[in-house]
This record gives sequence, structure tokens and C-alpha cells, in this order.
Amino acid sequence: MQLDTVTLPSDLLWLNEFEWNQAVQSHARTLSGALEIQTAANLYGRPIRLEGGENGGWITRATALAIRALEADPTKIMTLSGLNDEAPLSVMFDRSNGSAFESQMILRWAQPGADTWYSCALRLITVEPPT
Repeated sequence: MQLDTVTLPSDLLWLNEFEWNQAVQSHARTLSGALEIQTAANLYGRPIRLEGGENGGWITRATALAIRALEADPTKIMTLSGLNDEAPLSVMFDRSNGSAFESQMILRWAQPGADTWYSCALRLITVEPPT
């Protein structure tokens, strides 16, 4: 799996894969009392939460720092590829519900090296319709 220039572990879990509503709908009553229903396809804005589990999806400190560097640009649009059977997606970090990237050492060290293992959680959101 690839997020822009950063290679992510292929065993990251896509936690909210099927929580996306593919259509948006609104209901309203007209003056005559009839129910008016409007429906349209959701083209983008799909949240993507990727997370490592207890036994995998880990990244090195070097990868965590590379992701952190991507996250530093609040307007950066990135390509996410290799996610299940999805076509490449245009995404941004999703900061709407807190931190967009979280990472913690698996085994704590006072002086972690570039190859120290970390767990991670990424919150992304699609910003363009899939191609």
C-alpha cells in the first residue's frame, strides 16, 4: 500500500470500509402534505481509517516520521493506492475528529532508532471522485 511517497504495510486494517453511505438523501414535506425525497450519489468525502492490529500493520520510526512530514502540509492532496481492490484514491488527512495520524512504540525505548517498531492509525478522507 502506498500513501503518496510513503510505503505503508499491506496488513493495515481498513476499519470503516463499509460504513460509507454511497448516497445522500433528504426528506421534506410539501405544502400539500406530500413527501418529497431527494437522493444523489455521494461522489467523495469517504472517510478511510487505517489501523495496525496487535499482530501487524506496524511501521518503523522512519516511516512514522515520513507520514508526519506529509501531515505537516494541511492542504496536501495525496494518492492512496493498493487499498484492497480499490482504484487509486485522492485523499487528504482527515482532521475533523482529532488527530489524523497516531503512532506509538510497540516496545518502549528511551532512544528509539529509525528501525524501532510503532503501531499506527491514519484517518484520511477522499477529496475527488475515484477515476
